[in-house]
Amino acid sequence: MSVIGVSEGMGVMLGEKIGSTKGQTTMKPLPAVNGLLVMESVEIGSGTIAGAEVTVMATFSSSMRANGSWYGECPNSGVLMAADGVATGTYSATGAPTADGGFTFRGIAYFETVAPSLSALNGGAFVFEYETNADGQSTWDLWEWK
Repeated sequence: MSVIGVSEGMGVMLGEKIGSTKGQTTMKPLPAVNGLLVMESVEIGSGTIAGAEVTVMATFSSSMRANGSWYGECPNSGVLMAADGVATGTYSATGAPTADGGFTFRGIAYFETVAPSLSALNGGAFVFEYETNADGQSTWDLWEWK
């Protein structure tokens, strides 16, 4: 395990990496709110999560903050499809544009499933790193938060 944050000598522990996916992200601007940009991102990809081969689909809505950072949510509109069933996910993250025209986000994910291959996701909190480049190619890496 590794420490991801330290407060008063007590660390927040990051558990095992539970998987990663690669995919394609399509972004669409939405009407600005209070003069700040809003984007909708649709992710379609595949990879391995909790040992199961999955197809991932998610719709994420992100808003620029006054300081230039971004906050986004995927409220129960993330889906992991495995051979034996589906998991739905809720995600939230903060991020920023990258120098190459992509985006980088760090966040937390929660899942619910009845699929036996994905059952390790139930009741857990998972931290993630999400990166996309200017061409929309993306990676999503998840770790269990202990």
